[in-house]
Amino acid sequence: MDSIAGIEIFPLISLIIFFVFFIGLIIYVWKADKERFQKISRLPLDLNEDDNEQA
Repeated sequence: MDSIAGIEIFPLISLIIFFVFFIGLIIYVWKADKERFQKISRLPLDLNEDDNEQA
């Protein structure tokens, strides 16, 4: 890899992008509305119950 000039910066950039993404994801989940997550998690079950009532 010595033949390619400037290649040593790419692993560092990849590491920074990786950490920024996951830190951002952790912040999003921590600050997100918990009631919205509960509503979304029940959605597949609620749809099945609605289908059974219509039949």
